[in-house]
Amino acid sequence: MDLLAHLPALQVVVPMLSAPLIVLLQPRGLAWAGATAAALVSFAIALTLALAVLDGQTLEYAMGGWPAPYGIALSVDAFSALLLLVITGAGATALLAARSSIDQQVESERQPLFYSAWLLVLSGLVGIVVSADAFNIFVFMEISSLASYILIAGGPDRRALPAVFKYLMMGTIGATFYLIGVGLIYMMTGTLNLADIQDRLGDVTDINPVLVAAGFITIGLALKAAVFPLHVWVPNAYTHAPHMVTVFLAACATKVALYVLIRFDYMVFQATLEDHEIQFALFAMPLAILGILIASAVAMFEGHLKRLLASSSIAQIGYILLGASFVSMAGLSASAMHLFNHALAKGGLFLAVACLAYKYRDLRLNQLGGAAARMPWTCAAFVVCGLSLIGVPGTAGFISKWLLITAALESGPWGWGLVAIILVSSLMAVVYVWRIVEALYFQAPVDGEGPTSEAPVQMLLVTGFIALLNIYFGLFPQVPLELANSAAALLLEGSQ
Repeated sequence: MDLLAHLPALQVVVPMLSAPLIVLLQPRGLAWAGATAAALVSFAIALTLALAVLDGQTLEYAMGGWPAPYGIALSVDAFSALLLLVITGAGATALLAARSSIDQQVESERQPLFYSAWLLVLSGLVGIVVSADAFNIFVFMEISSLASYILIAGGPDRRALPAVFKYLMMGTIGATFYLIGVGLIYMMTGTLNLADIQDRLGDVTDINPVLVAAGFITIGLALKAAVFPLHVWVPNAYTHAPHMVTVFLAACATKVALYVLIRFDYMVFQATLEDHEIQFALFAMPLAILGILIASAVAMFEGHLKRLLASSSIAQIGYILLGASFVSMAGLSASAMHLFNHALAKGGLFLAVACLAYKYRDLRLNQLGGAAARMPWTCAAFVVCGLSLIGVPGTAGFISKWLLITAALESGPWGWGLVAIILVSSLMAVVYVWRIVEALYFQAPVDGEGPTSEAPVQMLLVTGFIALLNIYFGLFPQVPLELANSAAALLLEGSQ
């Protein structure tokens, strides 16, 4: 049996079938071990798929042997392989580090259910990425969203409940918009398979329902992706969720919605609607610029560590959208690369935050004075990931920002203006990262008492490893860069 041919299906099946089994595992340590093992297997599958894609293969899978467009089709190309690495890597890394933090934040009898929901989020997110038809993207979107609500509300902070309610309302509106758009597309073409939609849209004579569908799908996915100004659910959801849930979701959840938005627009609408690339650029670029500047400004004045990093994430989403709005090879490559690099930087930052939160009950900056003297390894990892977020040379963040600047210069006469915006926003990132560093290293402790030791070794090792990966991929970016370049070429080819 050729196992490689079945890996696209196993990528979804392994975490999905593991989820109900985890509920049965007692005591809580066994549930954590089972969930971590399933997540690591998922990451191994994603890695194998990425290597196959780098070898020039595009993996297609027909569920039940029913060929597309009649059956459920799965597909893994360079773009999806890059996202699979991000999702499964974030899920497995956060779980590896999670045990002590989850023991502290989630009641022991509820932990099997909690880890089960974690695997459902993982299976939903990878399902979105490998699905080759519009309706199954919606199904997996709902699976991951419903399980995400459970994870965010699963901690001891009761403020998570209104945050989840807001997330649920915004998420439901986004999913409804997406479903209405898909329904209109199905009404006009009679198919839900993305490749088949692209083929049949060329024969549609009444284009108005398709334009309306494009609007609904774009707005719905922008809501899910937290594109400015549709991001209002993000700060509270990230702030009040259990710390390891924030690590997982901040690294990949909104990026999956951005992935669908970019793929749908390039592979379906730009290929069939006249001048749609201009409409996409006119929609995406202003929102991206506003998101970058306003969210960075908010982060500069935010006093709570998790909320500050959540605002920063809105700005980083703006960078990804800005690259896609150039509708060029360089822009799409920068966008795909930033999907990967931001997951590394922000995942590492939130891991360091989880380490700090293990010792400090209050994560406001004025309460973290002198933390570096007490938790030097945690704070060192935070600094490395912060440098990557800023885009300092030698870190992963520099690679994607350099690609973005190059793409901006190639985009036309306004390119220097866009470069100025990227540089100004990077300086704003210096300011808000420095505020944290200043509190950790240079402010005196609020009182004489405080933590006398580092976070548990397991959390610390994983955090340090992710910090080192930020340096490694800053010096040796070949693998994600090759996937990003292939993804960009694929999207541009699909839009022709």
